[in-house]
Amino acid sequence: MCGFVGYFGPVRDAEPLLEGMTAAIAHRGPDERGYLVSPEAGLGHARLSVVGLGDGQQPMSDETGSLTIAFNGEIFNYVELREDLRARGRRFRTASDTEVILHLYDEMGEDCLRLLNGDFAFALWDRRRRRMMLARDRMGVRPLFHASSGGTLYFASEIKALLRVPGISARIDPLALDQIFTLWAPLAPRTAFADVQELEPASVMTVEQGRTSIRRYWNLDFPPSAAQSAATDETEAAVQVRELLTDAVRLRMRADVPVGSYLSGGLDSSLVSALAAGMVPQGLDTFSVTFDSPEHDESAYQTEMAAVLGTRHHAVACRPGDIAADFPEVIRFAERPILRTAPAPLFQLSRLVRESGLKVVLTGEGADEVFAGYDIFKEARVRRFCRRQPQSAMRAHLFRRLYPYLPDLNRQSAQYLAAFFGVGDASLDDPLFSHRPRFKTTAAAKLFFSDDLRSLLKGYDAAEEMAGRLPPAFVTWHPLHQAQYLESRFLLPGYILSSQGDRMAMSHGVEGRFPFLDHRLVEFAARLPPEMKLKGLTEKHILRQAAAGVLPPSISKRAKQPYRAPDSQSFVGTGEPDYVRDCLAEKSISDGGLFNARAVAKLHAKCRAQPVTGYRDNVAFVGILSTQLWQQTFARQGQAIDKAA
Repeated sequence: MCGFVGYFGPVRDAEPLLEGMTAAIAHRGPDERGYLVSPEAGLGHARLSVVGLGDGQQPMSDETGSLTIAFNGEIFNYVELREDLRARGRRFRTASDTEVILHLYDEMGEDCLRLLNGDFAFALWDRRRRRMMLARDRMGVRPLFHASSGGTLYFASEIKALLRVPGISARIDPLALDQIFTLWAPLAPRTAFADVQELEPASVMTVEQGRTSIRRYWNLDFPPSAAQSAATDETEAAVQVRELLTDAVRLRMRADVPVGSYLSGGLDSSLVSALAAGMVPQGLDTFSVTFDSPEHDESAYQTEMAAVLGTRHHAVACRPGDIAADFPEVIRFAERPILRTAPAPLFQLSRLVRESGLKVVLTGEGADEVFAGYDIFKEARVRRFCRRQPQSAMRAHLFRRLYPYLPDLNRQSAQYLAAFFGVGDASLDDPLFSHRPRFKTTAAAKLFFSDDLRSLLKGYDAAEEMAGRLPPAFVTWHPLHQAQYLESRFLLPGYILSSQGDRMAMSHGVEGRFPFLDHRLVEFAARLPPEMKLKGLTEKHILRQAAAGVLPPSISKRAKQPYRAPDSQSFVGTGEPDYVRDCLAEKSISDGGLFNARAVAKLHAKCRAQPVTGYRDNVAFVGILSTQLWQQTFARQGQAIDKAA
C-alpha cells in the first residue's frame, strides 16, 4: 500500500514539483520515496512496505527501462500469476507483486487487468508507445484522481497532491456539493473540487498520441429476474460462499509484515477475524472502537468474539469530545464534505493500529452490499408490500420490525410509519424506488443552501443524474438486485471505501484489506437468488448459513446493528470547540456563500438546546460544518462560490 503522483506532458521544474506532490501524500507511504523524472513523463512514489520489503522500491521499471510503474495497493494473487509467468519463460528480479504487473502488461497490454485479483490503482508509463495508462480496481478500494493544466495531465492518489500543481485550484464544485447533500457522495468522475476528476472503479484510462480514452474493464452484473434459478441448493451455496470467503481471506493474509483484523462485533468482521485467526499460528491482533452511548456501542460482542478467538484485542474508546477534536483532520484526509461523523472513530482506530505496531488490517466492509445486509434493502421490501397491499394490518408490524434499535420510532402509529417511510412517494417501477426515501430525507438538508447556490443549481436533480447512469439491463433485475447495485456502484466506492475506508486508514499509514470485495465472491453472490440473501426480513441469510459452526450463535444470529457515531451532539454543549463557533459564525457562513447564515444560526442554536436531534438536522449540521472546514482547509478563507462553475 502506498501513494503515487505523476505527470504526462511538458512540465517546468519537474523534479521539485514531483517531490512536492509526493510530500503531500507522505502519510500514505512513510517508509520510502522514489521518483522517475523525464521530459515526457514523471512518477513519484511514497511507499508503505508490505510485500517485497527489500526489493519492492518504486517507481519500478522492467529490465529494458521501457516500462515503469507506480503502484498503490496489492495484487493478492501475485504468487500464482508469477509462477505462471515463470513457466512461460519470464524472469523476475524482485519478490514484489509490482513486478508481476509489468510482465503481464508487457504480454497483454491493458487486458492484463482482468487477471488481477487485488485492490489497486497504478500508473504505467510505456516509453516505447509514448503511452500513459492509469487503472483502478474493480470495486473502487484504492483512489486515483487526475487533472489537466497547461496541456499536461497530472494524477495522484489523493487530491491534495494535485493542489501543488500550478493552475489547479481548490474551487468547490456546486453540483458535487448538491450530490453529496442528496446521495452522500459525488458521482464520479466528479469530485468536490471543480478542477479535479476521479477515475471511476473498474476503469482504465490511456493517453496516447494526444488522445485520451477511458473504458470499463469489468461491470457488476446480475441475472435477469425472469431467469433467476430458484432451484439453487442453499446448502451447497453456503458451502461455496464459505470456501470463496476463506480463500479471499487466505490471499489477503499474504504479507511480509503481520496482518491484523478489525472486529466490530457484528457478523461480517467476526467471520473474517475467525477465518484469519485460523491461519495465524502465532495469534491474531484485533481492533475495535467502543462508545459511551449504548445505542452506538458494541463492546460486549467485541469482547465475546475476541475471547472466543483468543486474539490479542485492542480497543479505542471514542469518548465525548473525541469526534470534535479529530474532525478537522478527518475532513483534511477525506477531501470532501461529509454528512455523518462515522469516519472520525475509524480515524482513531487506524491510529491505534499504527501505534500497536501493525500496518495491515482485514475488515468486514462490503458484506452488506454483497449479501444485502443494509436496512434499506428490508425497508424497500416492506414498502413494496405496502404499496401492493395498502389495507394490510401487517404494515405497522413490519415497519416496527425494521428498526428494533430505535424505540421512539416503534412507538409511532401505523399512519405515521407509512408516511415516514414514504410508502406513497415512488412508483414501483421507479429505478430508484429503494433509495428514494433516503435521498428525499437527506436532500431536506439543502433547505440551508444559500439563495445564490439555489439559483446556480436550479433545475438540477442529482438523483436523476444517478438514474441516467444505470445500465440498460438494470430494468430486468430483481428489485433487491437493483437496490444492491445502487449501493455497490455508487455509495460503496463514493463514501464507504473512501471517506470511511482508504482515506481514514491511510491517514496513519494503515492498509485495509476487504475479503468480501474479492471479485470472485462478488460475482458468485450476484448470481444467487434474492431470497438467499434477504430471506423475509432476515438480512445476509446465506452468509449466516456459511458462518454456522464458525461463530457462536450469539454473533451469527445477531440482528445487524448499523455502524453509527454521535453526530451534531459531538460538537455542541460544554467544551464546544472554537473552530465550530468560527465555522458556523454568521460572517463565516456569509463569506463562504454556500449556506443561509440565519438558517444555520437557528440550526446551531437548536442543536445546542436539544439533547437529541432528528436525521435531517444531524445531516445538515455535519454537512454544513464539514463544508466550512473543507473551504478553510483547501480553499481561501471566506472564498465565495464560483458562479461560473
